[in-house]
Amino acid sequence: MRTLFILLLAASTFFSCKEEYAESKSEAIMAVDLQKPSSASYDSEEAAASEAVAVDSAAVAVSAPSPQTQTKIIKTADLSFQTPDLNASYESLKTGITKYKAIVQNDESGKNDESVYRNLTIRIPSQHFDAFISDIGKGVKHFDRKEISQQDVTEEYVDTESRMKSKKKLEERYLQLLAKASKVSEMLEIEKKLAEIREEIEAKEGQLKYMQNRVSMSTVNIQMYTYNASESGATVSFGSKIWNSIKEGFNGLSNFMLSIISIWPFILIFVGLFVFIKRRFFKKKG
Repeated sequence: MRTLFILLLAASTFFSCKEEYAESKSEAIMAVDLQKPSSASYDSEEAAASEAVAVDSAAVAVSAPSPQTQTKIIKTADLSFQTPDLNASYESLKTGITKYKAIVQNDESGKNDESVYRNLTIRIPSQHFDAFISDIGKGVKHFDRKEISQQDVTEEYVDTESRMKSKKKLEERYLQLLAKASKVSEMLEIEKKLAEIREEIEAKEGQLKYMQNRVSMSTVNIQMYTYNASESGATVSFGSKIWNSIKEGFNGLSNFMLSIISIWPFILIFVGLFVFIKRRFFKKKG
């Protein structure tokens, strides 16, 4: 019995020593691995950075909006309608612009032979988009065109944001490499890479700001016109129409004369050939 106990104790001691040796060997391997980056060459560091980029790029490629991601919607409206009083319609629009804290990005007005028009491009906070469109519709009997579109750019926004974060991680990695570099050639190469990465980061940041601006501020294009010129602060009289027609006719005649003058060499050649043929053939007949 005592002999069996001694054998069991010896076996336990043997396996315990073996496990301790295995653990010590694993710790030594890990220590060597941790020391490798400090003694590795610049090429291996650059390869590691490139590998990190590949991993980040793969992660970006499969990135998708999470349920917690706020939906990014770009709203746009194109409206066209006739109004009996252009000035009154514009004043009504100004009231809505002030009420919903919108801004007029573009304001174009003019007239032609038949009507007077005013075209506006309005940027309005997206949360007030539907209410603003509803207020405009209250004063319009019929829309010649009413087109409202919503573009979901959530996936594009998330993808761009992920790529920008990936580039920033890569920038940090190259900054670490720059701190470790000992040769001037290595420093120059790393700084070149950093400049390229910084340019890409700034481009991504610009895209994000542009999309965020389009999402936060919706665009409303309004084209309104009237055939009642006197109610719009303009006059399009019959005499004006006649005078405009005379001017157009004169311009047309001038253009015709200029086109004739521009082909004078061909006319001169044609006249010369005509005279030559006439003298030669008619002279023989005579």
